[in-house]
Order: sequence, then C-alpha cells, then structure tokens
Amino acid sequence: MKERVVEAKRLVGKKTVRGKTYEYEYYTLPLNLYIPKSMIEKHGTKYLLQVDEESGTITIKPTESK
Repeated sequence: MKERVVEAKRLVGKKTVRGKTYEYEYYTLPLNLYIPKSMIEKHGTKYLLQVDEESGTITIKPTESK
C-alpha cells in the first residue's frame, strides 16, 4: 500500500449557456479525484491518499480538521 500527503487544488471553470457565462469552482486531488467543497471547508486542503494496488482501492483521509 502506498501512502502520501497531497494538497487539493482549487480550479475555476467557466460555462456559457444561452450567451450568459457562469463561473464555478471545484477542488481536485492527484489521480483526477474530485473533492466536494464541503469537505474542503470542513477539513482543509491537505489529505492522506492511500492506494492499495492489490485490491484497487483508493482511500482519502483528512490529515487535520479545521
């Protein structure tokens, strides 16, 4: 099992619908894993990422709570 500490990146997306542009933000971890904004607000941006290559499971745990 591999373990590493990762930090979530904040990305801003833009979408145009019927001539009006909307902006939204979302958070992502390495391996293209998306994190809900509520988790970022509750636990911060640092997470422990555990990858078990035998079973193919990925576990994300917060390193600290706000």
